[in-house]
Amino acid sequence: MSRRKRTYKREVIPDPVFKDLVVAKFINKMMVRGQKATAQKMFYGALKELEGKVQGEEPLAIMKKAIENTKPSIEVRSRRVGGATYQVPVDVRPSRRLSLAMRWLVEYCRARGEKDFSKRLAGEVLDAFNNRGNAIKKREDVHRMAEANKAFSHYNW
Repeated sequence: MSRRKRTYKREVIPDPVFKDLVVAKFINKMMVRGQKATAQKMFYGALKELEGKVQGEEPLAIMKKAIENTKPSIEVRSRRVGGATYQVPVDVRPSRRLSLAMRWLVEYCRARGEKDFSKRLAGEVLDAFNNRGNAIKKREDVHRMAEANKAFSHYNW
């Protein structure tokens, strides 16, 4: 595997309702077995659930703020030096920050107990908007791990 070649990413088409790339990427993260229409229905249903939950906030603004609150700024990467493996804290690229935040939101809303997925997603997004919930806990765990291993930051590459 060559590490010098430039890899090209497929262009994401904005979603049909809001014409927003972040929404389209989130729907793609939610999608299971290529069923995009089902994922869109669940996403827009979750936005309907969010309507009126927070005074003076649009559902899309709530969703974007929740993603922003969930984004990690630093993470740990394994680095092998001699015979030992160190967890080295590194800054997270902006595209990876967005991807991790969306992955964690979807992952933890699937683990919730509400009846249908739209309610689960709305609940997890509302929790992330209010800086609580499992996705925020995951971000804090990642930050805590990086803070605990900052002594190895000189192994950064």
